[in-house]
Amino acid sequence: MSAPAVTARPVLARPYPADGATVGVVFVAILMIVPARLVFRGLSFAITPAEAVGLFALVWWLCSHFTDTLGAAKGRTLVRSAVFVYVASLVATYAYATAGNLPRDELELADHMLVTAMAMIGVVLLIVDGVRGRARLDVILRAVAVMGAVLGVIGAVQFLFKFDPTRYMVLPGLRFTQEELFILERNGLSRVAATTGHPIEFAVMCAMILPIALHLAFRAREQGRPSLRWWACAGLIAAGMVFSVSRSAFVGLAGATVVLLIGWPRTRRLLALGAMLLFLGAVKVVVPGVLGAIIDLFTNLSNDSSLRWRTMDYAAAAEEIGRHPWLGRGLGTWYAPKYLVFDNQYILTTVETGIIGVLAFAGLFAAGIWSALHARHLLSDPADRDLGLTLAACLVVPLIGAATFDLRSYAVITGLSFLLVGSAGALMRHARFTRAAAPVPPSTTRRRDPES
Repeated sequence: MSAPAVTARPVLARPYPADGATVGVVFVAILMIVPARLVFRGLSFAITPAEAVGLFALVWWLCSHFTDTLGAAKGRTLVRSAVFVYVASLVATYAYATAGNLPRDELELADHMLVTAMAMIGVVLLIVDGVRGRARLDVILRAVAVMGAVLGVIGAVQFLFKFDPTRYMVLPGLRFTQEELFILERNGLSRVAATTGHPIEFAVMCAMILPIALHLAFRAREQGRPSLRWWACAGLIAAGMVFSVSRSAFVGLAGATVVLLIGWPRTRRLLALGAMLLFLGAVKVVVPGVLGAIIDLFTNLSNDSSLRWRTMDYAAAAEEIGRHPWLGRGLGTWYAPKYLVFDNQYILTTVETGIIGVLAFAGLFAAGIWSALHARHLLSDPADRDLGLTLAACLVVPLIGAATFDLRSYAVITGLSFLLVGSAGALMRHARFTRAAAPVPPSTTRRRDPES
């Protein structure tokens, strides 16, 4: 009697192994959900969980370039070159600053800022070289949109109910750097920050990722797939921006809108206009006074004390820049309350890292915008081309926002900005690979003369 046949159990193959996109999604979730003021206990200086992931990404990137088995892309890209220039400027500034006699408090801050800067560099390099293919890049961008919607819900709870759930979101092993609430007041209205460090940061973050949610919604609609969930994400992100009551967000969003309107077809422009009017009508009904308060931010500029405060520090900045024009006084060494607060990242970067440092900082975003637009030029698929336009619009927001507040001082907006720069670089890699792999049309192939 023969033994009964043993039926092998089917093995479910994973569609993708863990890669740079996997780490990118983990980074996005931790960065946006864990409150920004939570840091690890027991360390000599403050490190957030998201920065720890960034440092891991940097180590992963370094190790991956010693082997061909970890799936990292090789070869130069504009974004990666811009990253190397930025790193070189930071190291040069650190060497220049520490060669002098820095006070102990400023030296400790310089050490801390260099470590956190390397964490953000790790995020960019992880995305540029570790995210292979359009599908894996989509995974990260969908995570950004979903997490943005979650933050929109948290912001709405803070604004509508004056309740701050972030006070109860403390994970084991972490501590708050300060116990202040994430809810502020402006002109009698609450200004909320969700899990970020400040309402301005929350607002600019929402303005920066709103085009991603719109891209996903329009793409799903045009491809005949369910799009309601992405429209809901876009609405929640936009609500978070409104509830933060911040002028900087709307200035940045205006810049992004110009980029999108130039590239969008006429039908999409009309749909976007209709969606905007519907959203504004809903805000007017639910929270009647908030739109008027936002309009007053622009119509009452002459009486705005915060705007006057921003312009009072130009003389002090010019004097300090004159002392160290090229490499600055040291990254992180100009801080409040010891020194004046510069609500302008370009001024603060010039003071701390000099003219070379501020050009490298701005060049990083410029490289991301150029890469996204050039990828749009190289690609033929409408969804891919629209993603290039979307990433360029997203990166315009922090480029403008850096002129209205000290963007680099806030962890969430910095982390997302660097992640989107890396995403633009990854899309550029995808565009080059797609272009190189595309078959040459027969009509363009030169026929060989048999008599030659």
